[in-house]
Amino acid sequence: MPGVDLGSEPEPEPLPEAPALLSTPDGTVIRATPQAAALAGEFSPVALVGRKLTELLVTRGDVVRLRARCGDVGVRMLSWPHHRNKQLTVTVLVDVSDLVDPSGIADERRKLHDAQRVAQVGTWEWNPQVESMRLSKVLYEVIGKSPGSVTTFRSYLDHVHPEDRARVREAWRPLTEGGQPIELEHRYIRPDGAVRTLRLHGAVIEDPGGRTLLVGTAQDITEQRAAVTRMERSSQRFTDLVAITPVGIGLFDRSERLVDANDALCELLGYHLDRLRGMTAGQMTHPDERGIPLGEARAEDGEHHRVPQRTLIRSDGKPVYCELHTALSVQDDGTHFWLVVFQDITERRRAAESLHFQATHDELTGLPNRVAVKERLGRMLDRPDSDRVAVLFCDIDNFKRVNDSLGHDAGDELLVALARRLEGGLPEGCTVARLSGDEFVITCPDTDDVGGVDSLATRVSGLFRTAVPVRGQLVRVSASIGASAPNGSGVGGVDLLRFADAAMFEAKRRGAGRVSLAGPALIASADRQLHLEGQLREALHNDELTLHYQPVVDGDGSIVSVEALLRWPHPERGMLSPGVFLPVAEQGDLLREIDRWVLRNALREAASWPKPHGRPVTVAINMGGIVPGDHNFVDVVADTVAESGIDWHRVVLELVETALVDLPSRSRQSMGELAERGVRFAVDDFGTGYSSLARLKDLSAQIIKVDRRFVSGVGEDASDFAVAKAVVDMAGAMGRQCIAEGVETATQFHVLSEIGVDAHQGWLFSYPLPAAELRTLLSCGPLHVPPAP
Repeated sequence: MPGVDLGSEPEPEPLPEAPALLSTPDGTVIRATPQAAALAGEFSPVALVGRKLTELLVTRGDVVRLRARCGDVGVRMLSWPHHRNKQLTVTVLVDVSDLVDPSGIADERRKLHDAQRVAQVGTWEWNPQVESMRLSKVLYEVIGKSPGSVTTFRSYLDHVHPEDRARVREAWRPLTEGGQPIELEHRYIRPDGAVRTLRLHGAVIEDPGGRTLLVGTAQDITEQRAAVTRMERSSQRFTDLVAITPVGIGLFDRSERLVDANDALCELLGYHLDRLRGMTAGQMTHPDERGIPLGEARAEDGEHHRVPQRTLIRSDGKPVYCELHTALSVQDDGTHFWLVVFQDITERRRAAESLHFQATHDELTGLPNRVAVKERLGRMLDRPDSDRVAVLFCDIDNFKRVNDSLGHDAGDELLVALARRLEGGLPEGCTVARLSGDEFVITCPDTDDVGGVDSLATRVSGLFRTAVPVRGQLVRVSASIGASAPNGSGVGGVDLLRFADAAMFEAKRRGAGRVSLAGPALIASADRQLHLEGQLREALHNDELTLHYQPVVDGDGSIVSVEALLRWPHPERGMLSPGVFLPVAEQGDLLREIDRWVLRNALREAASWPKPHGRPVTVAINMGGIVPGDHNFVDVVADTVAESGIDWHRVVLELVETALVDLPSRSRQSMGELAERGVRFAVDDFGTGYSSLARLKDLSAQIIKVDRRFVSGVGEDASDFAVAKAVVDMAGAMGRQCIAEGVETATQFHVLSEIGVDAHQGWLFSYPLPAAELRTLLSCGPLHVPPAP
C-alpha cells in the first residue's frame, strides 16, 4: 500500500555473486559472500565478518594472497566504494592461483569456471589503449557469443538495449574518464535476439607491468530481476485492489496504531488519511463499546478470525457498525502488522433492528407487544429480587361500544391516546405494552419502588379512568385490571401473564373499573383453566368433540334449517357446553382450529340428511375464529364445501353482529364471492350490539336472528314486543329472512308469527339433538305446532 512505512531499514544493495567483501574505512569486514567464504575455505561467510583485510590479504612481492584454511590462494583485488555508502568498500577477489602457482592450474581453472557458470558471473578486462576487451568463458556464454570473438566497447554498446544505451554510456564515464568504480544494470540483446539483464561492476587497476586496466564482473540477473518484477507487480496489484475495494482496509502495527488505510476506510470514518494515521484501534472504537483487542480476536493457530461486530465512531460522532476481518501478517524484514478489513453493516443492523422492533412492538400504538413482554419478564425474573416483580393485565371496559358506535378508526384513536397517557403517567421503571385489541399489560420490576402492587394498580386504574376526545365526542373510559406477582419458585413470565389475565376477568365480573389481585384461589382456578386448555387441545387432536343439532321450523312446523352446536364429552366432567370451554379456547388461540373442525364435520353430516317432503334442509354453522376479514376465509369455506359434497345453497354461516359491522371492502368482497355461489350469512344474536337498528341496512347478511332476550318477553313486555316488531319490520323491508331464537312457549311462537317472523328456533320444538336422533326427527315430517293459548 502507498505510504506504508513500519520503521524498517532499507535492505542494503546485495554484493556481487562472486568472492566479495564489504569493509569499513579501517578495513574491518562487515559482510562477505558465500563465494568468498568458499575461496577462504570457510563453511559460512560469518567466519570472515569482523576480520581485518590486512589479516586476510597479504602482499608478497607482486602477488596478493588470501589466507585460507587449506593454504594461501593467489588473488587479484578489485575494489570500489559502495554504491549507497561511500565510506564502505566493496572488494572482489579474483582467483589467480593458476597464474602464481602452476601446480594444479588446470584443476583450479575448471573450478573457477564452474563457480562462475553457477553464479552466472563472468569477468572482463579492458585495455582502453587498444580498445580490446577480454572476456571470461562464462561471460561469452552470458552474452551469447563464441569464446574468442573480438569484443570492443563499441560492439558491447551496440548490443545494449536501445532504451538503455544512452544511460549506460553515461554510467561508464566515471570509470573511463575519472577512474571511479561503477555499478549499473541494463538490458542486453544477444545475437539470437534474447534479452538479458546484466549487472556490471567495474574498477581501475594496474597490472604487475604498470599498465592501467579496466576490470570488472558482469552477472546475468535476468531471472532475479524477473522475480523482483513479478513481486513488484503483485504488490502493485494488491495495492490497487486495496485502493478500489469498497470496504475499509487498515494496516496496524503491533501496538494497534493505524499505519495506513485505503480511501474507503477514510470515507467510512470521515477523516483524511493524515489525521487517521497514528490513531489506535481503541481511539477508533465508540466509547460506549469495549473493543476487543486485535490480538484477542485471532485463533491461536494464526488463521484468519472474524470479529463479529465492533462499533466505530466517525469524526462527526456518529456510530458506525462494522464487522472486522483480521489477519496478522509479516513484512519482508520480519516486522509483524495487522491487516484489518472493516465491513460497514450499519444499514443491515438498522434493518435488523427495524425488523426486531416490528416483531416486538404493536403497529398501532408503537408499544411493546406480547413477544417483548415475555422477553422483559424473562429478564426480570432472572434477577435475585424477582419476588418484587408485578404484572398488571388491563382490559378497557365496553370498548366494543366505541367500535360499534363510532367505528373502528375511532377505537384506534382511543387506543393510541390511552397508550400515550399510560407512557407518561407510569412510575419510573414500569413499562406498558399492548397485547391485542383493548388489552394492555403493565410490567413493574420492583414493587417496593412504587409502594406495592395495590398502590400501582390504583395508580394505573386512575390513568385509565379518564375522558378522551374522539371524533368530536368525549368518550369516558375505565379498565378492569388484574394483578399478579410471583408466589414462589418456578413461576415464569407466561404464568404471571396468565394469572393476571385470570384476575382481570374476575375484576370484570365484579363490574367496570375494578381491580383484582391474583390470590391462591384464583391462581388455582387459572391452573385448572390451563389444564382444561390442554385437555381441549388433546380432544380436538383426537377428534373427541361432538356436534348436536337444533331444528329451525317455519309456521307450520316444517324443519327448514338446523343449527350445528358444539359439545365436548369430557371424560371427567361430562357433556360440556360451549360456554364452558370456548373462553378457554379463545385464550389458547384454538378458535380457528375449532371452527375448521365444526365446519368440516357439520357439512359432512348434513350432506347425507334425509329431505322431508323432498325439500333439502340447510345447516347453519357458527363462526368465531374464522371470519370474513381473514386472508384465507373464502378458501377455507370453499375447500370444505367441496370436500363434503353438499350443495352451496344449503350452507348458512352465522356470525355475531360485531363481526359484520364496518367491514372493509376486502371482507365484503370475500362474503360476496361465497354468496354468489349460494352461501348465506346470518347475523347471530341480533340486538345485543350497539346502534343495531341504525346499522341493519349495512350488515352484509341475508338472515337476521333476533336474540332470545327480546323473544322471552314479547308476550308480556311491551318494550320487548316493540323492539322485536321493529327488527322484523326492518328486516322484511330490506328483503331479509327473520328467525327468532329461544322460542320456548306457544305465546311467543304465535306473537312472533303474527308480526312476521319467518322461522323459529327453541325448546318449544326441540332440544339440540345428537346426529342420529336428528336423522330420525327429519324422517318424521313436520313438528307439532301448539295452538294459541
